[in-house]
Amino acid sequence: VLIFERKSISDILELVTCSLHICSLGSSLLSACGVATLDGTIVENESAVPGGWPWRAALNVSGSVSCSGSLISNEWILTAAHCISPADLNTTVVHLGLDNEATWRLADIVRHPLYDSVTFENDICLLKLAAPVNFTTDIQPICLAAADSTFYNGISSWVTDNDPTGKQQNAKVLIQTLQRINAPIMGNNECQCYHQPQNITGNMICAGRLGGGRNLCQGDSGGPLMSKSGSTFIQSGVVSWGIGCAQPSNPSVYTRVSSFHKWINDTVTGMTPGFISFVLFLFRSLLPFF
Repeated sequence: VLIFERKSISDILELVTCSLHICSLGSSLLSACGVATLDGTIVENESAVPGGWPWRAALNVSGSVSCSGSLISNEWILTAAHCISPADLNTTVVHLGLDNEATWRLADIVRHPLYDSVTFENDICLLKLAAPVNFTTDIQPICLAAADSTFYNGISSWVTDNDPTGKQQNAKVLIQTLQRINAPIMGNNECQCYHQPQNITGNMICAGRLGGGRNLCQGDSGGPLMSKSGSTFIQSGVVSWGIGCAQPSNPSVYTRVSSFHKWINDTVTGMTPGFISFVLFLFRSLLPFF
């Protein structure tokens, strides 16, 4: 078993700049995606405010709110494949917004064709809404990590826990009780040490803190793992799987969005999602990251 000395990225690297390169970005989303009405400081365990996480969706499947998703254009929701199947098309309602909550039916459910329910490989799914969304302060799309994005060990990331009590609630309550959780990126090799014998593949990305505490639980599956540059939020992962709720030494595992750039672009019709390359420029030689 490999032993890792845990250090923050600031301990070993001198950060010169974190630069974003816009690519494959639909013109209508150029200034819209990844914008939330938050102040400059992200405070853990702080409840959502109107517009705080305007892309966050709650999925009501057959009367049960068991998963989340993220709005990526005016017609498409990104979520996890394990959350929903094509058979759920006519029994699923998507909830968006906070103060002015609105609901949408689905026109299509597109699971990744190579999704494996045993290994959770390719655990990603796109939902087409039956009618387009009109963007408001409370309803906005998130930007997506492009194929050439790089998320080093220790990069600050966040998820939102929509059910701190671990008890199932209705969709409106879930959205209104969103809380922010700090979940630093963990390299795949290190993450593998905590999840043997399950395989952590290149299509997955890990994040979380080894001490336990606030972490993901039921109802969070399918939701976004987010990093931030400037005022822009970029979705790096889709909540996929983990062991228990807030268990020590069990980082959560996410589907790596950048690995599915082409599949998303090939699948989505209409307005193009906002893909942004998250690129970290560093001074000095990089030490190995896993």
